[in-house]
Amino acid sequence: QLQLVESGGGLVQPGGSLRLSCAASGFTLDYYTLGWFRQAPGKEREGISCISTSGGRSYYADSVKGRFTISRDNAKNMVYLQMNSLKPEDTAVYYCAADLRFTTVQAMCVMYRVGYWGQGTQVTVSS
Repeated sequence: QLQLVESGGGLVQPGGSLRLSCAASGFTLDYYTLGWFRQAPGKEREGISCISTSGGRSYYADSVKGRFTISRDNAKNMVYLQMNSLKPEDTAVYYCAADLRFTTVQAMCVMYRVGYWGQGTQVTVSS
């Protein structure tokens, strides 16, 4: 009954921008640490960015730091990932994730402590 649904993926040229959204149903995101992960074909899943329940703390992987920004809107039960200066190596399926608030942003993004996963949205960066 608990679902996370990603949207906003697509094809974009190198240097372009894209905004991913994730909507939750069946539970209230106020009580959850949230994050974004990605997986390219033949590659391991990578924790990209995670954010605390209030948005006060966040984590970014070195590969996206300075280019991506995570944010959340608890009133709308949504989490977002703004992606700027996109590179071909950013091409992957992007997943949103959630876990109870006792999980820290580092525990989620680095230690892969995740309770719920979305189905993913494809992002392709190509000229």
